[in-house]
Amino acid sequence: MANKMLRFVDLEKSMPDKREADSRRQDFDEIYEDYIPAAAAEQAARCSQCGVPYCQVHCPLHNNIPDWLKLTAEGRVQEAYELSQQTNNFPEICGRICPQDRLCEGNCVIEKAGHGTVTIGSIEKYITDTAWEEGWVKPVRPLAEKPQSVGIIGAGPAGLAAAEELRRQGYKVEVYDRYDRIGGLMVYGIPSFKLEKDVVARRAKLIADAGVIYHTDCAVGETLAFEELREKHDAILVATGVYKARDMKAPGIGLDNIVPALDYLIASNRKCLGDAVQAFDDGSLNAAGKRVVVIGGGDTAMDCVRTAVRQGAEAVSCLYRRDRANMPGSQREVANAEDEGIDFQWLSAPEAFLGESEVSAVRALKVRLGAADATGRQTPQLVEGSQFTIKADLVIKALGFDPEDLPKMFDVPELQVTKWGTLKADFRTFETSLEGVFAAGDILRGASLVVWAVRDGRDAAEQIQKFLERKASRREVVAA
Repeated sequence: MANKMLRFVDLEKSMPDKREADSRRQDFDEIYEDYIPAAAAEQAARCSQCGVPYCQVHCPLHNNIPDWLKLTAEGRVQEAYELSQQTNNFPEICGRICPQDRLCEGNCVIEKAGHGTVTIGSIEKYITDTAWEEGWVKPVRPLAEKPQSVGIIGAGPAGLAAAEELRRQGYKVEVYDRYDRIGGLMVYGIPSFKLEKDVVARRAKLIADAGVIYHTDCAVGETLAFEELREKHDAILVATGVYKARDMKAPGIGLDNIVPALDYLIASNRKCLGDAVQAFDDGSLNAAGKRVVVIGGGDTAMDCVRTAVRQGAEAVSCLYRRDRANMPGSQREVANAEDEGIDFQWLSAPEAFLGESEVSAVRALKVRLGAADATGRQTPQLVEGSQFTIKADLVIKALGFDPEDLPKMFDVPELQVTKWGTLKADFRTFETSLEGVFAAGDILRGASLVVWAVRDGRDAAEQIQKFLERKASRREVVAA
């Protein structure tokens, strides 16, 4: 069976020349292979059940991958689901968006031997999608209700994973989020062609059915004071993620139609969700018919270039200051973008943005990689006299994200942060400088993967439980 998990559906099926159809992939959607049971079993049976499960070791959640592959191969899909969901609160989501090529699948022994990896991500998706279809997925039901409550700021993967785990233990849990939908960047930052929004909404509803209470359109520090939350709840978890776009300095950076990646992706996702989006409708954040240049080389940059293709951009280029081998994002995503006709300008960096009031071109310089820095990565060095120009009607800055100034936003100056702006916390207990206030996800570790946010949320929930148990014990001692 073919190992390729993504297939493209051309809307130009009537075209007689397949090569011409392949060259016009601006009107396709990306979907994941929908395995039938026999095909899933065949693929899962390729697992060699090696003595050292490198796939499991390199999974941030340490999912018991070999065992649920074995169960799938034997046709015991419900048991495979029960096993997979023990360590992962969002298996159907991770199956879709995890960069398996650099985690589980990239470390598969069969892959290392040159025989093609076991397609773990798509099998994980198949298992969980089947579980939803068959009605096996149920909301958690605590054995006993506990009087203590936890407030969680942020309805992204870290916050939701922690909410479900704490609710499992019987705590009252309320989640507060600034947006109008639950899911954080899973809803507004990741394109629908990679992660269908009904999949996120379905999981969010399941957590609500377990008794977790959501408060949307609730910006802590604006509509609700942080200290009010501390008074209301016995513990607080801050899982806000990181949303502050990194910027750059260059002549012309202030021209119109030079936009942050998240603004562009949020507009696209809101439009796909049926919202009225003025900036999209007036063309400001719509790539249709435009020459688009994306600056950056991470997964967000790939989301932007691939979204622009689907919006019908005339041309899409990606400027990245390192070479392909040093791309920080998923190599699978880069390969997908190349298949879709993206023009990658490797070893290139913008020097200036040209235009009158609106950007019309990007002047760039070639780059060579010099000596390695303290992290071991080679330092990019500009090559003098190597200027070249790319025409552009829309420039998207996908340079990464930094934390917002939470002490200022929350009006809590005693909430300590690191030199990078992330919340300062004990990595064993996840507790911040404020007693009873914990942190998890990107606001703790910096911009990272959904799967790491889930891991942090689960670990933080465990530490919050220990904190609340100690707190309850002290109260009992005082009362006695």
